[in-house]
Amino acid sequence: MQSHRLKSIDVFRGLCMFWIVLTHLIDWWLKSEFIWLHRITVMIFDSFGASGLLFISGISIALSYRNKLKKVNNTKGYSHRAIRNSYLMRAFFIFILALLYNIFIAISLMAPKWIWTWFVLLTAAISLIIAWPLLKTSKLFRITLGCALWIVNPFIINILLPHEGTLSLYGVLFHVFYSGIHLVPLLVFFPFFLFGTVIGDSLFEAFYSDSSKNNKRKSFGYSYLLPSVVVGAFLILFGVFYEFPRYLLRESLSWVIYSLGINIVLISLLLSVEIFEIIKTKKSYKLFFYFSYYSLTIFLTHNILHFLFLNQLNVIDIWFFAAGVFILMTLVLRAIYKLWQGHVSVKVQIGRLSYHVIMKLEERSNKKLVSNILNSS
Repeated sequence: MQSHRLKSIDVFRGLCMFWIVLTHLIDWWLKSEFIWLHRITVMIFDSFGASGLLFISGISIALSYRNKLKKVNNTKGYSHRAIRNSYLMRAFFIFILALLYNIFIAISLMAPKWIWTWFVLLTAAISLIIAWPLLKTSKLFRITLGCALWIVNPFIINILLPHEGTLSLYGVLFHVFYSGIHLVPLLVFFPFFLFGTVIGDSLFEAFYSDSSKNNKRKSFGYSYLLPSVVVGAFLILFGVFYEFPRYLLRESLSWVIYSLGINIVLISLLLSVEIFEIIKTKKSYKLFFYFSYYSLTIFLTHNILHFLFLNQLNVIDIWFFAAGVFILMTLVLRAIYKLWQGHVSVKVQIGRLSYHVIMKLEERSNKKLVSNILNSS
């Protein structure tokens, strides 16, 4: 069962990519007098955007990490050092890719300061890097740290915001932590990744066990599903009423609590549908699989749509043209998957490149070790 791929994770990530592309199309293509539509859709659906993408990334990383740890003692060539190096190498490559993406944006806007801006790709890369030592800590510690970051974040912003754009120490710190403050700043969105690792650990403990199918379902239901739905529902209600109606305003404390609850409940419901086989998912999830499998490729390439109908569409036209884009994207991704599969997936290629580099380093390290032993003898 360790090799079983949970389709729910692909569906969730696919939904996140759907929303990220859609919100950009609405923002780019709507005439300026209809920009209110973008604001409304963001208020309603933005919990499935960057926050959801980082949340599901945390779940995936935790599941992958725990599965690899189980292989250390059972598979030749696996070691704790190899797992660590492969993880950090992958994070490093994503970080470089994020900087290249930011440089492209900076050149397009003729604004050098955009080289360090918290687009979701940079936030994901930094989250991966700083999460590595935290994967070894308890779930309670990670929950406490995530909550602490959300609590102190407004105080940090209040201290640094008056110095935005200055060359003072506080001005530099503001740029480091909040450049692109209305995008995906680290201190606001890293907790989503961190909470995702907690969910991933809980899911691994409940589902990836050596037991029968019925026992897995029972374990999942009692150990994961029931507590996660209760906690998620509580977070949604608390987020709504804590600073009502600020739960609709992105990055407010109410919004992050509410969004976390939405993400927890949604992934739990998707997992329930899959694990209890309420809907046969062999083919029905394929659409979302393509958007998940090529998520990084889509994020990097969908920007070419920016100028296609820039500020030309009204509130009716936007939906027809957006639907046409998604239909075309799905057909193209399906064809690409059949012809080339992972060769066009940036995410897959980064994984392969990381593995190749680490294996080369391990090979050199082993040769050096043997040489030292021979020389000493």
